[in-house]
Amino acid sequence: MAKKIPMRMCVACREMTPKRELIRVVRSPEGEISIDDRGKKNGRGAYVCNKIECIQNAIKRRQLERALDANVPDEIKQTLIENAAGGTGGK
Repeated sequence: MAKKIPMRMCVACREMTPKRELIRVVRSPEGEISIDDRGKKNGRGAYVCNKIECIQNAIKRRQLERALDANVPDEIKQTLIENAAGGTGGK
């Protein structure tokens, strides 16, 4: 029997994608916002594609803030953009 692949929805493009291919931004129970590299941190998570277009749309339209119900710090936004622009994502 084939193993089920967990799917999550990108907050920007609304496409269902395998969880491992998305970036998870998490708000901890204490209210701290961080990028969850391993997908294991406690708290409310929001997923975004590792494409520069999706990340820019999620920031511009405040979709991450809405999904996390908190303000996302500029350094987190900058890190997301740098990771995608660094050749790990995009077209």
